Amino acid sequence: MTALDDVATTVLRRRYLRQNEAGEVVETPDELFRRVAANLAAAEERFGGDVERTEERFGGEVEKTEERFYEAMRDLDFLPSSPVLMNAGTDLQQLAACFVLPVADSLESIFTAVKQTALIHQSGGGTGFSFSHLRPEGDVVKKTGGVASGPVSFMRIFDAATEQVKQGGRRRGANMGVLDVSHPDVERFISVKAEEDALRNFNLSVATDEAFWEAYASGESCDLVNPRTEEIVGQADPAALLDEMAERAWETGDPGILFLDTINERNPTPELGRIEATNPCGEVPLLPYEACILGSINLGHHTDGDAVDWEKLRDTVHLGVRLLDDAIEMSTFPIPEIEEMVSKTRKLGLGVMGFQDMLVDLGIPYVSEAAIDIADEVMAFVHDESWAASKRLADERGPFPAWPDSVHEEPMRNATTTTIAPTGSISLIAGCSSSIEPIYNVAYTKQVLGGLELRNDRFIDMAKDRGFYSQELLADLHGRTTIQDVDAVPDDVKPLFQTAYDVPARQHLEIQAAFQSHVDNAVSKTVNLPQSASVDDVRDVFLTARDLGLKGVTVFRQGAKPGQVLGDTPRKEECAGECDYVALPED
Repeated sequence: MTALDDVATTVLRRRYLRQNEAGEVVETPDELFRRVAANLAAAEERFGGDVERTEERFGGEVEKTEERFYEAMRDLDFLPSSPVLMNAGTDLQQLAACFVLPVADSLESIFTAVKQTALIHQSGGGTGFSFSHLRPEGDVVKKTGGVASGPVSFMRIFDAATEQVKQGGRRRGANMGVLDVSHPDVERFISVKAEEDALRNFNLSVATDEAFWEAYASGESCDLVNPRTEEIVGQADPAALLDEMAERAWETGDPGILFLDTINERNPTPELGRIEATNPCGEVPLLPYEACILGSINLGHHTDGDAVDWEKLRDTVHLGVRLLDDAIEMSTFPIPEIEEMVSKTRKLGLGVMGFQDMLVDLGIPYVSEAAIDIADEVMAFVHDESWAASKRLADERGPFPAWPDSVHEEPMRNATTTTIAPTGSISLIAGCSSSIEPIYNVAYTKQVLGGLELRNDRFIDMAKDRGFYSQELLADLHGRTTIQDVDAVPDDVKPLFQTAYDVPARQHLEIQAAFQSHVDNAVSKTVNLPQSASVDDVRDVFLTARDLGLKGVTVFRQGAKPGQVLGDTPRKEECAGECDYVALPED
């Protein structure tokens, strides 16, 4: 088994390893991986026990499948998301991380969604909602003769319920609230996080579409539409709305922006409906009642010297797709509507983590054209191989039931296969850089689980090999947001360890775009800005994201209003579930 560092051991003991009724840990990390592997491989019995009929090296028995799953997790080459690690092989057995629930314009629908949210959070999942169908504040309520309180007031109910439910005893609740830019209450939605402790269990995103951006480009006004009557009830200045979004994001980190037209252009099952919301961190756009099971490949374990180990990466992609498809088979779901939708589309979210670790091994700075090129090349490979794996599974097991009316020309087992999740917790277990993000720093304290001391092993190994390592240097670097001005670090080493705030906004977005071009679902990524960044800088991020064809974007400026979780500069995807200001990352 690959040695786990102290951080990984701490995270596993406090969150993942099974406990008895007295709260005592009764499982080792190795036993956890064995538990998960055995549970997921049991699904193979439903399909004849084959692992890969055309690939002898994968074997052909349930036991061999289990061993392959176990080895991939044991060696930290691949890890499924937190619900899988926590729940597989337990009485709970709920393995999906991402859900979207419908919220229609009635009290019955709203409070049904609140109940369903509580059940999902209790089982370890995160929820997303579009509140765009709720009538605006002040609108008529015919049954009572009263007036509506609007979407934001009902979001507070979801927020309060989330506060009372701690997921599976180990994870905080997580929500994404989406409101269409054409909703009459959009300005209130945009500014709500400016209130003290408002919606602390929500991430917020404004949903935009082509009509909004055309109005913005032409300087014309955009319509505000009452969703109850579908009547135009007002006009708004799109430039003013974008300014307000930028100002509030500059201040609080919320809202982000979704590009729903781009999302729906790539909706694999348009006959089932229009996508209006995402999971809490935005990486999985989903239809109402859909869910998705996630897992991530550790790219830092897929290099050979200064080159990508393409053969190993291919094997891991195929194994990951099979493992996640088996997880769908083995998962139970909190409500029957979700089970029905999941069975129709069988969406997977295979992603990556350790991208900057891979760049270090390849000798490529994060801020470079070469980094964009390798992002494009690696994710294209992962995408193509994941589709090949899903097609092979379709041959063995049959395509997803909604396939005949989908955009896929060839039979696929899964409507989607790829996603880039934040990997907040599982990257700690794997000891790698999170997701596709640049590192936060080479040494810092992460204010979760009582404060974890994190150090970049690649930096330390390189410092020792090059002869510039010392305890004094490490102490001096602790908590810095950059090492580029440290004389003790050689100039040729500094570019390999650029931190989140060394990376210009444009490069953050170019990296995100390179991955997004080969991802079925979406990419969860934070564009980190220095404290000196202006509101105009935030607006430019939104506009550039639109130009690059992204599905959404989130901005966080150093020193913004929410509580800090990483020294003095938090990032949403690294909260690992214990941030006071943001919903739990999906990983």
